[in-house]
Amino acid sequence: FNKKGVYKMEKKIYRAYLKLLNYENCSNFLQKYLNVPSLTRLKNIGYFCGMDFASKDIYNFQEYITRFDHSHTVALLTWHYTKDKVQTLAGLFHDVGTPVFSHVIDYMNKDYINQESTEEFTEEIIKKDKTLLKYLTEDDIDVESIINFKNYSVVDNKRPKLCADRLDGIFLTSLYWTKTLNISEIEEILKDSFITTNEEGMEEIAFANIDIAKKVLENNIKMDEYCHSKEDNYMMELLAKITSYLITNNHITYKELFIKTENEMFKIIESIDDELLQEDYKKFKYIKKNEIDTSYNLDIKIRDLNPLVKNKRLKNIIE
Repeated sequence: FNKKGVYKMEKKIYRAYLKLLNYENCSNFLQKYLNVPSLTRLKNIGYFCGMDFASKDIYNFQEYITRFDHSHTVALLTWHYTKDKVQTLAGLFHDVGTPVFSHVIDYMNKDYINQESTEEFTEEIIKKDKTLLKYLTEDDIDVESIINFKNYSVVDNKRPKLCADRLDGIFLTSLYWTKTLNISEIEEILKDSFITTNEEGMEEIAFANIDIAKKVLENNIKMDEYCHSKEDNYMMELLAKITSYLITNNHITYKELFIKTENEMFKIIESIDDELLQEDYKKFKYIKKNEIDTSYNLDIKIRDLNPLVKNKRLKNIIE
């Protein structure tokens, strides 16, 4: 990161992932939407909940991936499967209401299980973006049709079903955090996947090959293990505590979490003359893995997954 908090290194892995998703195939359609203010803010909101700035002894991500990057690839996956502009835009803007530190704010709100407490401003943010509204009018797309992304099962689906958002989350986490997938393996997974109609009559991403479905499931399990680790729970709660302090002591308002960037937030933290706050911030930046309380435990969201293999659930086949 440079002095302005902008990541300057080339994202080689991410560029390879974009190429795999054939982003140039729909670039003419998507390009203008990638530059609207509500979405570009997400270029400074990390995908891994602010932990790119945390202790390197706890986290060692391959590259700095943002909520903007995730939004882009969810849109590309949606386009890959549907070739539908409305669903693709719903996927592109599904995270537009993400606050700084992402799910850390759910921790702060004690929403450990669902981790959806921060979705309340999505509609307001979209409807206030005049540039976005202009582009939607040009393309004859009703803004209401892209606000609730949960209307589109390919974009978002209830667990344990698979969707573009969930599949992209598995890919990004497996590439950058658990490091259990590479681009070639993701290509293999994508080639084996297709859209089918599930047991509830809804569209869902499925796989033709049971071994591919197992690989996706195994990587989802590994991701869930990392998200349930003592280290991750401790660090998420620590940053939640720091953020709560900022709000309680009137350094920021709750709503500013949905306006500011993470770099701006860290600058605010660093500027406050409070010994206890700075002690917590020092822990966040430099704590060693062996210094974390191993008895630390939270009852958090279980990322259950049971993908379809053709028209049957994987767990029903292998049990």
